[in-house]
Amino acid sequence: MEIVLSAAIGVLVASGLWLVLRPRTFQVIIGLCLLSYAVNLFIFSMGRLTLGAPPIMPKGGFVDPTKYADPLPQALVLTAIVISFATTALFLVVMIASRGITGTDHVDGKETDP
Repeated sequence: MEIVLSAAIGVLVASGLWLVLRPRTFQVIIGLCLLSYAVNLFIFSMGRLTLGAPPIMPKGGFVDPTKYADPLPQALVLTAIVISFATTALFLVVMIASRGITGTDHVDGKETDP
């Protein structure tokens, strides 16, 4: 399972970097989203990959902590998802305003002649 997750993170990072280096603003935004997904998966994987293990321990008595997932990476990823959603919305507003002002969605505002 770790190999599949590592490959998925690698593909997301490679695709995100390729899109960030594109000349169109929409492609840059999608690239940033892919990079944030890759970082979220990386943080999530740092909390041990366990199947069916609950992150919250029951009240009372001694419980074996090895049978539970670490809740800290899950909380960090949830916070990062909310922040990245707000950042993406801000990028979209800036992109639409830039498109309205310059008339193009090229990152430097200039179209190259084909």
